[in-house]
Amino acid sequence: MQDFLFYLKLGWEHIISLDALDHQLFVLALIAVYSYKDLKKILILVTAFTIGHSITLALSILDIVRVPSNWVEFLIPLTIVLTALGNIIMKNKKQALDKTNYYLALFFGLIHGMGFANTARVMIAKSQSIAIPLLGFNIGLEVGQIVIVCAILILLFIALTLFKINRKDWILFISSGVFALALKMTIERIPF
Repeated sequence: MQDFLFYLKLGWEHIISLDALDHQLFVLALIAVYSYKDLKKILILVTAFTIGHSITLALSILDIVRVPSNWVEFLIPLTIVLTALGNIIMKNKKQALDKTNYYLALFFGLIHGMGFANTARVMIAKSQSIAIPLLGFNIGLEVGQIVIVCAILILLFIALTLFKINRKDWILFISSGVFALALKMTIERIPF
């Protein structure tokens, strides 16, 4: 039980800490096109991301997949750039985004999962079973993402109802800001 709680806390911190800006920006970009009325869709999206994250993390811990960390550190903000850009381009086509976002969340989760793989490989390799550490970590990650989603939805509700901000303006503003920050990170991390 102590191992489970340790990894649960680690998963929580992996998404909530100040060092997790890339994950937080990805979640923000991923749900920027949705509203509080789309909570079920949003939860499916962040769960798809966690599933992708979990698969790659497990494959990395088992030493089945290894990607150089400089490439992973470059690809992570690139996924954020692509997600935010998709929001900007498709801001008037929410149904088209609905269909692709689930797959993108899963695929981009695979890439983000590699970001923690080296650390996890060292920590979990000492354990006889990876099941409890992975379960704890992923539950912590999922709970952290849900907390971030709730905070974003509260801000969205305030922006739309109290300040009467137009939904399309919200999508454009949030996605453009995320795009700019992630593009800067991507350029800084080009692995050449």
